[in-house]
Amino acid sequence: MKSAQIRDAFLTFFESKGHTVVPSSSLIPGNDPTLLFTNAGMVQFKDVFLGSDPRPYTRAASSQRCVRAGGKHNDLENVGYTARHHTFFEMLGNFSFGDYFKRDAIHYAWEFLTKTLGLPEERLWVTVHVSDDEAADIWLKEVGVSAERFSRLDEDNFWQMGDTGPCGPSSEIFYDHGADVPGGPPGSENDDLDRYIEIWNLVFMQYERQGDGELKPLPNPSIDTGMGLERIAAVMQGVHTNYEIDLFQHLLKAAAKATGSDDLEHKSLRVIADHIRSCAFLVSDGVMPSNEGRGYVLRRIIRRAIRHGHKLGQQQAFFHTLVDALAEVMGDAYPELLERKAQIAKVLLQEEEQFEKTLDKGMAVLEEALAEVRGSEIPGEVVFTLYDTYGFPVDLTNDIARERDLSIDMAGYEEAMEAQRARARAAGSFKVDYTAAGLELPKTEFLGYTQLAEQGTVLALLKGGAEVERLIEGEEGAILLDRTPFYAESGGQVGDCGYLQLGDVRFEVRDCVKQGDAHLHVGVLLHGSIAEGDRLEAQVDGGVRQATALNHSATHLLHAALRQVLGEHVTQKGSLVDSERLRFDFSHFEAVKPAELKAIETLVNDQVRLNSDVQIEVCDMEEAKAKGAMALFGEKYGNEVRVLTMGDGFSVELCGGTHVRRTGDIGLLRITSESGIASGVRRIEAVTGARALAAFDRAEALVDKAAKTLKTKPDNLADKLEQLLAQNRKLEKDLAALKTKLAASGSSDIASQAQDVKGVKVLAVNLEGADAKSLRDSADQLKNKLGSAVVLLAAVEGDKIALVAGVTKDLTDRFKAGDLMRHVAEQVGGKGGGRPDMAQGGGTDVAALDQALASVISWVEAKA
Repeated sequence: MKSAQIRDAFLTFFESKGHTVVPSSSLIPGNDPTLLFTNAGMVQFKDVFLGSDPRPYTRAASSQRCVRAGGKHNDLENVGYTARHHTFFEMLGNFSFGDYFKRDAIHYAWEFLTKTLGLPEERLWVTVHVSDDEAADIWLKEVGVSAERFSRLDEDNFWQMGDTGPCGPSSEIFYDHGADVPGGPPGSENDDLDRYIEIWNLVFMQYERQGDGELKPLPNPSIDTGMGLERIAAVMQGVHTNYEIDLFQHLLKAAAKATGSDDLEHKSLRVIADHIRSCAFLVSDGVMPSNEGRGYVLRRIIRRAIRHGHKLGQQQAFFHTLVDALAEVMGDAYPELLERKAQIAKVLLQEEEQFEKTLDKGMAVLEEALAEVRGSEIPGEVVFTLYDTYGFPVDLTNDIARERDLSIDMAGYEEAMEAQRARARAAGSFKVDYTAAGLELPKTEFLGYTQLAEQGTVLALLKGGAEVERLIEGEEGAILLDRTPFYAESGGQVGDCGYLQLGDVRFEVRDCVKQGDAHLHVGVLLHGSIAEGDRLEAQVDGGVRQATALNHSATHLLHAALRQVLGEHVTQKGSLVDSERLRFDFSHFEAVKPAELKAIETLVNDQVRLNSDVQIEVCDMEEAKAKGAMALFGEKYGNEVRVLTMGDGFSVELCGGTHVRRTGDIGLLRITSESGIASGVRRIEAVTGARALAAFDRAEALVDKAAKTLKTKPDNLADKLEQLLAQNRKLEKDLAALKTKLAASGSSDIASQAQDVKGVKVLAVNLEGADAKSLRDSADQLKNKLGSAVVLLAAVEGDKIALVAGVTKDLTDRFKAGDLMRHVAEQVGGKGGGRPDMAQGGGTDVAALDQALASVISWVEAKA
């Protein structure tokens, strides 16, 4: 069976058993900020297992794409060198959420393996946890597994999500590759060899581990299983390594063609074939190469693949060409690959081109370091320098070290890395934390979608992050109310400002922040005192709220316009919305062209002028997806979500922020800047409403002022500037020619100042009125005139010194112009260098110049 057939057979089998087939979720976990990537099939169901995300089904099956290349689950260094490690793999899984338990899970697994796939029972080996008599009885007495192919294990058969939380025993199913393969059965001394390969893990979640280690039974025991598609494909196709299956063979052949290699067994080809899968899917899911977080892991994988291409002799960009081959074998199961393959290839090509610029430099530094290595370990400081200066990921250096039978000093590397982190922390600044981390605060009822004023009861008072009984006049702190119209900062929108007051009591709210579901009103008490239980009138600053709403609604239109103009690959990477402006960060691989920016701005303003109703609906996530609503990767959404629709479907997104009633309320959007903030991430800043009009007014005033200064009309300003620039270029050219002519005419007088030092003509002078170019011309003319000489010329302009050194060819074996330049430049607070016959430099200590020039004679004497 081919890989695609196995995937289909698995999903069809469990659908026939009453399971809902759920599509693979993104590689960016939407419900677990502790995870770098989705690394198992259960990740998208984590909140379902915890009971906080009820679904309309109690049984599910999926083929989940997974990445293990960073954080706790990191297989990167083993990829290509072992038979079954991958950065990317597919996990087939079936799940029960308080429905069936051990008996059904075990029978389903056995039926699928032995009946649907037709695997011989005598080739399968089963393990259970030492304590799990229930599972053992099902396997041995009901299924009829032979006791000779059954074992009980301890730690290997107990699964847990973390130090606390859902956990339970598991049962693993192994495939026996046969007696001709070395290795013993699970639990034996040599069970880590290749004969018995785990193909399926059935996890019986029946406990919740408490903070003190106690195992508390779950009210609804559940099932979570995982079977690697690549592993079961190897079994079904009668091969021993995953790289021999149909899917990988197609990619290996494509990689061999792209690199010019003819050895499909080469480990570098395996690395490349594996890495194109993780890289393509990560880019497809919105990750861009960068120097931090997920983007850095992606960059590491890309660069590792490129380096292995170099090992195969391919010096040209090749990695991006493999996207087509990947789409051919996985596009049917994952149509997003077909839709985005051009974008994926473009991102990978850009990263290849960028890495090529630094690879040679980094390799040269590494080779120098390797030449000086004494022993078998590369110093940690070298590893860190390669990473910090040349963008060499640690595992790339480790790869190279392993090829040379060396190791790397990870402790030294971590020490250097921690020192850098400490410097970064020291350079940062932090504000007072009013979120009272660790305090259990009650939920605030938010009323701000429909009103700007409401009375609320004080539930808690915080000062410096700790609860206090009372705030008095002049004190800063945070107030928690049972209900409030104040919006708390989230989703990129800043918190509201305004006042809490009653009678003579007046508290200025400068910000509103969230802790869990609690809204904390942060500010200063201007008059009176406030204690728990007091009733206060909460009044939001309506003008600031409205100006913020204009900008927030405009970001939604901007996002939609960006996707229309630049492509569907554009996804939000962050935003900041306040009453002054909006800032929107998005994924894109190059600077946005002026014409594109204009088209984006026009699209937004077209929607503003249409003045359509802004529709907000509250529904469940499935309904929201059916409406085409966009969700942000990494954001956690509850059972009910707010769907914001603008411009008759022009923009449909999930959003909890505050917005305008009609698009026309925005008035106008004006883009004020576009820039890059990280590799693959761009930033647009813009203003709306009155501030947008003010931006146009400022631009018009600037044009009028420039036109008056140049004594022309605003419509003729561009032509006038072109004329002035052309005149300026001509004058600069004429001036340079004049300086060169002047230097040439005076070279005879200057040459006569040369001194004879042990048979060598030496000239060191300061040429008034010269610049760097005329110095170079003069040095050449003086060398020709003197025939055999050492020349040092200087020119002063303001507080800067230009220096040129020249040595005639017949003397370069004794005197180097670069050495002379360094000798002089250091004395005037500068630096310089160059060829043996010509060097340039500069400095800033004008007072030291005369003495530095005088030292040239002694320098020549010492070397003559």
